[in-house]
Amino acid sequence: MAHTASETGTPDRTAVRLGVDTVLRDFLDRKEQEAPGPEFGSLINGLRRLLSGGKRLRSHLCVAGWHVGGGHSDASVVIRVAAALELFQTFALVHDDVMDASDIRRGHPSAHRALAAAYVTGGGPRGRAEAHGMSAAVLLGDLALVWSDELLHTAGLEADALTRVLHVVDRMRGELVYGQYLDLLSTGRLVGDVAAALEVVRYKTAKYTVERPLHIGAAVVDAAPDVLEACTAFALPLGEAFQLRDDLLGAFGVAAETGKPVGDDIREGKATVLMALAVQRASESDLRALHRLVGHPHLAEDDLQRVRAVLEATGARSTVEEMIEARREAALTALDQAPFPAAAARALGEIARIATVRRA
Repeated sequence: MAHTASETGTPDRTAVRLGVDTVLRDFLDRKEQEAPGPEFGSLINGLRRLLSGGKRLRSHLCVAGWHVGGGHSDASVVIRVAAALELFQTFALVHDDVMDASDIRRGHPSAHRALAAAYVTGGGPRGRAEAHGMSAAVLLGDLALVWSDELLHTAGLEADALTRVLHVVDRMRGELVYGQYLDLLSTGRLVGDVAAALEVVRYKTAKYTVERPLHIGAAVVDAAPDVLEACTAFALPLGEAFQLRDDLLGAFGVAAETGKPVGDDIREGKATVLMALAVQRASESDLRALHRLVGHPHLAEDDLQRVRAVLEATGARSTVEEMIEARREAALTALDQAPFPAAAARALGEIARIATVRRA
């Protein structure tokens, strides 16, 4: 590997997770003490619950970006920046679940479902529970976004570093909204447009989940342009592979392992690469079945099995597996050529394996 930067060690994944979790816990403890009234506690507790799970993938990548950009020794500032990313991710997940009307997140009721149940438990009328849950979840997501910004601005960054980081964060936020909007526009449209599906993947996942967290960490230490370019060369194929794996898990996974209902993408009519390939290749009878079933929210298990059979018979599932493998190899090849410290490259290689060979 063409590693030309410092060979000092980088914080391991356990240390990163522990550091980020500590920052988030302390931040929410302080917010609870400052709360204007007891009602705020339900929102803070909702954030605690949502932040207690997750892979911390963006945190690991942010710290790795800091290291490949030249960071070493004291990682406390970049850990706080990474924690701000986790709050931003919580905002995105809460609003995503509202838009998709998802019932489950990380094995537990999604935020709007939990808030609706708490409303009824607190004496609210059952007939208003769903509307209350949706509205309260929007506020919860907004709160996570606002506090993500606060945590970022109080992370201890020098003025120049904060300016650099905010430039990347602003781009990341705009790209995520664009990707989400593309997703909304394409949902329910059963077409065989693989290129359009991949564009959603690039903006909703690849850039937001992998590229920009790496760039944010690198911006903390003002990384050189060739480092940022190498981050992108690694990140985009890896991010696409990550989402393609997510699409397969959404159709063929096990709910107890994924932490969310399997088949929801089919019920919602998500225009995934997996589905686009199936539409391109389906026989007339299979295509009629897809049009009849995909996008209907109350599909029975037998109906889901019929759709899965088409995904298998057309070779869409096996093709997506091949696409994942090709993109993982492209990411690892870029990593071999990157001017990264060896320890950071090893950490990124491990992240690539975890992100693409997973069951949840």
